Amino acid sequence: MDVGQIAGLIAAIAFAILAGFLIYPLIRLGKLFDQLAQTIKQAGDHVVPTLDESTSTVTQLNQTLTDVNRISAAASTTAGNVGALTDLYGSMLGKPVIKVAAFFYALRKTISSFLSGGRNSSESKPSTAPNTTAQKANDGQGNEGRTR
Repeated sequence: MDVGQIAGLIAAIAFAILAGFLIYPLIRLGKLFDQLAQTIKQAGDHVVPTLDESTSTVTQLNQTLTDVNRISAAASTTAGNVGALTDLYGSMLGKPVIKVAAFFYALRKTISSFLSGGRNSSESKPSTAPNTTAQKANDGQGNEGRTR
């Protein structure tokens, strides 16, 4: 054997050892890819039922919101009807009641004036004198000018 053949043999042995060392990481990398593929498959298997459940949840939520919209529309209509009914009662009953009350007040004043012989006519006039019981004062707490 000459020197070139020995050098080739040493290079072949070194290459075989290097290939042996590289086989182990490649095997580990292959196992990692297998586990990764299995994990992705399992995730895909669990995603489909989750999507189905979320679709049914959204459908139920939309139905609930539709019901809430109907209820709020009915409540709005009811509130409008109650307001209209209140206005109707106010216009139909309020004005006549005020007129009857004014009539009885005038009748009472007339009868009391007639029975007293016109002596108490100053009682029926409103007083123009200043009110002395409500005095404005500064109480030292920022309430200047308020009545007590």
